[in-house]
Amino acid sequence: MVSVLGPHDSSLALIEQQFPGVSLRPKDLDIVVTGPSETVATTVRLLGELRILANSGSIISQEVVTRMLKMLAVEMAAPAEALSQNILSSRGKSIRPKTINQKTYVDAIDDATVVFGIGPAGTGKTYLAMAKAVQALQAKEVNRIILTRPAVEAGERLGFLPGSLNDKIDPYLRPLYDALHDMMDPEAIPRLMESGTIEVAPLAYMRGRTLNDAFIILDEAQNTTVEQMKMFLTRLGFGSKMVITGDVTQIDLPNGQASGLKQVREILKNVEDIHFSILESVDVVRHSLVSDIVTAYDQWDEDKTAMERKRNRKVKRATIEAAAEKLLERSGVDTSKGEK
Repeated sequence: MVSVLGPHDSSLALIEQQFPGVSLRPKDLDIVVTGPSETVATTVRLLGELRILANSGSIISQEVVTRMLKMLAVEMAAPAEALSQNILSSRGKSIRPKTINQKTYVDAIDDATVVFGIGPAGTGKTYLAMAKAVQALQAKEVNRIILTRPAVEAGERLGFLPGSLNDKIDPYLRPLYDALHDMMDPEAIPRLMESGTIEVAPLAYMRGRTLNDAFIILDEAQNTTVEQMKMFLTRLGFGSKMVITGDVTQIDLPNGQASGLKQVREILKNVEDIHFSILESVDVVRHSLVSDIVTAYDQWDEDKTAMERKRNRKVKRATIEAAAEKLLERSGVDTSKGEK
């Protein structure tokens, strides 16, 4: 009851804000809900789902209440079950999907051999894939984890980097190391890397290899070329699983090269045992402002595309009219008088 209500009944206040006309009043160990019958029914269901979530040991924050509201809005059958599905627990922290699309993504990783997680920053694409990789390793479903990403600079020129080859590529792979440290005992990671159980390497190191009994993650896949994507996918060996993650709106390839991640969805759309999970701004689980930023950029892109199409139609129409006028002039027709 205390968990569901939140500090100073903050959860109830948030629910009342989302459902105008509904009143929630704690009474003993119950909550009295009054308002329009349909809205009351949704509110009661929401409270029931929050109770299930609280019983599973989850902390009911305002963020959790907001996510639950979104899930009920799209009529998800059991949102509490989705939000309470533990993938991994590490140092008192539980890693679990937090949105409908994240739950679908995690389920797809269980069911398919090759999974693409495509979506904007902050949607948990790489983090959830890493959690599933560590889970698979701990369950002995695979013998090793291989983490890779292309060494492409994000719009900057880093210039000469001093040190060994590992020192030079380390900045590109640092996000993968950071995620690993969140999920495993930091003291165990060097030992596992030394033994080859965990390998973190640039994409170029994958060429010519066959990866058996491994959980392989390709991060920042929007920065692969079409040829690199084909090369990576054909590294798949027996007993292995691949997860490819990326954001097609943040391509850093030089000279306007085509992104392998953008092309692959069309190429492999009819191949069985390959799943494409699309995550959106509503799946952002960072600061709520990140979701608003992603949505604003998406809207800006749509508006820009619409304006370009409108401008192209005007140019095309003007070109056709000019060509028609020249043709009539050559035919000896006086276009100024409108003769035919």
